[in-house]
Amino acid sequence: MGTVVDDATAAEFHAFFERHYAELSRLAYLLTGDADTADDLASDALLAMWRRWDRVRAADHPVAYARGVVANLARSRIRSAVRERRRVSLFWSQRGERFDDPDVPAVLDVQAALRRLPFRKRACVVLRYALDLSERDTALALGISVGTVKSQSSRGMAELGRLLGPGATAEEVQATVASQRAAAPTPARRSARASTRAEGRGGWTSCTGG
Repeated sequence: MGTVVDDATAAEFHAFFERHYAELSRLAYLLTGDADTADDLASDALLAMWRRWDRVRAADHPVAYARGVVANLARSRIRSAVRERRRVSLFWSQRGERFDDPDVPAVLDVQAALRRLPFRKRACVVLRYALDLSERDTALALGISVGTVKSQSSRGMAELGRLLGPGATAEEVQATVASQRAAAPTPARRSARASTRAEGRGGWTSCTGG
């Protein structure tokens, strides 16, 4: 977008931010397990949308696009963290020192169990059962087919059941995942901080001269 943006466009995007930041931050938190990272990813996703706002606002499903951006950013952040852990592990193994795998906590809670799932399964489970999206909306957000959402969600829930302990029924696992919607930090209290961060990175207030 240009350096001069009319007030109506800025107001439209600001309304989108206020309406959807909480959900995007919660999605990022459930995918990564870290509240500060969730702030960063939600802010970065919305800033990316602002820079493409003319195209995004004309899309059929702008919110689905935003969810997809958050998911992609979360995947990249997780991959970077995994590579870093591997480098640290290699360093200490070469020194002959014992290294505990941080991905295997002594006691698995549901958030730790979610982080044990491969990313696509995790994203499908989070969107379907923690955020209560339909299969169609989940498919739109992730850029995959409804059939893939069904299979990945089913397999992800089955894996979660095994991780959470023997004897857990499918209904209990689903209820446990759904409870994470409330367990995630309340992003509404963090949105002002995130908005300020986005603006500092070239966000909409600076673009409008506000």
